[in-house]
Amino acid sequence: MSQKNQAALELGIKPVGALLWQYALPAMVAMVASSLYNIIDRSVIGQVVGPEAIAGLGITFPFMNLSAAFGAAVGVGASTCISVKLGQRDYQTAQHLLGNTVTLNLIIGTAFMVVFLLLLDPVLRFFGASDATLPYAREFMQVILLGNVVTHMYFGMNAVLRAAGKPRHAMYATLFTVGCNIVLVIAFVWWFRWGIRGAALATVVSQSLALCWQMRLFANPKELLHLERGIYRLKAVLVRNIIAIGISPFLMQSTSCVIVIVMNNQFVKYGGDMAVGAYSIANSVAMMFFMFVMGVTQGMQPIVGYNYGAQKFDRMLRCLWLAIAVGTAILLLGWGLSMLFPWQIARIFTTDPTLMALSARGIMLDMLVFFVVASQAVITNFFQCIGKVKISIFLSLSRQLFMLLPLAYVLPLFWGLDGVWFSMPMSDFAAFLITIPFLLWYIRKFKTYERR
Repeated sequence: MSQKNQAALELGIKPVGALLWQYALPAMVAMVASSLYNIIDRSVIGQVVGPEAIAGLGITFPFMNLSAAFGAAVGVGASTCISVKLGQRDYQTAQHLLGNTVTLNLIIGTAFMVVFLLLLDPVLRFFGASDATLPYAREFMQVILLGNVVTHMYFGMNAVLRAAGKPRHAMYATLFTVGCNIVLVIAFVWWFRWGIRGAALATVVSQSLALCWQMRLFANPKELLHLERGIYRLKAVLVRNIIAIGISPFLMQSTSCVIVIVMNNQFVKYGGDMAVGAYSIANSVAMMFFMFVMGVTQGMQPIVGYNYGAQKFDRMLRCLWLAIAVGTAILLLGWGLSMLFPWQIARIFTTDPTLMALSARGIMLDMLVFFVVASQAVITNFFQCIGKVKISIFLSLSRQLFMLLPLAYVLPLFWGLDGVWFSMPMSDFAAFLITIPFLLWYIRKFKTYERR
């Protein structure tokens, strides 16, 4: 066995628990570090610029989700396809998938930037921006959109690094980005007083530097997957496969965009700009803990994809159960801390008494049944990893589109602002109940297949 193939082949040999630890730990560290940066970013903006800036930043969430949706369609789709091809030992196709990932990110990232820079103000108004929050949201998004190609490429290359058996390198790239971000946001916002625009600039500069390092790694011809001539021309069959897998996370992120728009407008309607700021803070806290679960699912992806491609279903299912157990334990911890210390958590972001009170209550209501979210997220990702796209799409949309959207409109009619908050935990629990039967059905199918 050549040394460069060993990292990929161990996915089908090494004990599953050790593999999940090996792949999930770097991903969790990277994702949590990224979430920690977002918390520091919002904390610095809230403390230095003011509560209106926090609300303005909350208005930009749909933009960030929509950009992430296009990035996920390419990055997650390509990395899953690469994992399966490596499991089948089809290294030439995996190499062309890498080149097509680069090309697609360049095309989509550029198109997204141009379209939304031209439509920025009306889109922000549609997202829920008021006269007070629009200037902050505009300043932030102008810089972020100018660096959109870099963002797409950076996340795409990190996903490919994990699929290629280099989870630690993906972690190093994220940790560097986060560390650089923190230093720059403090310098730009706190020291130079560049406001919310400085926070956006810190993000773009940090991701650009990390991308340079990623490209240097992929430029090494000794690597199993590396950049070379002849792999960048788009191939219809590869693009279809990437999009077929990536459509599930794309729809999930796109739906998140729609949901945040609805939630922002509902919070403005029933609680004003400060309620939008509280939603931004509560969402940041929830994402801090959920990023651990995202790290677990990212670590699970190459293991499940490889063993599914190699038809080693027992190893695949062991990885699934371990991922569910780890993710649930993490979110139980997050739930407990949020229930016990909501005021202390809100104080990290703001000293404004109104915003602090709204945020503390929002954190408790948002996280009411948070511990069930891990199972739903891991199972949805599992179906995506094995190419069951329709099921993955349905489960991705069940929480947000089918549950949260109608509840966000109906419950406030009876409970006002609290009704908007209650719509989130109620949809979480309903989506969890929907997911379990799908998993049990497919487990029976795999066990039947193994007995043949």
